[in-house]
Amino acid sequence: MGRAGKVLKTVLEKYEISQGKLATVMGIGSSNVFRWANELRDPSSETVLAIIRALYKIDREAAEEFKVLYISNLDNMENNS
Repeated sequence: MGRAGKVLKTVLEKYEISQGKLATVMGIGSSNVFRWANELRDPSSETVLAIIRALYKIDREAAEEFKVLYISNLDNMENNS
């Protein structure tokens, strides 16, 4: 669990984006973002896309980094299988 959450937490901290800000832009409760960022729950693939869209609205560089880190994380998991 948590590959998207780890990446999300890293990006939010690096770009100083609050969980509340991301939640507001996504139109969801901040508790959802908290659960993802703290690896209590994995976002669905549709939600990962929504996270990327919201990050683009907040900070384009943060969105780009999220995509790169998330995809590289997936590649690493495949290579370890």
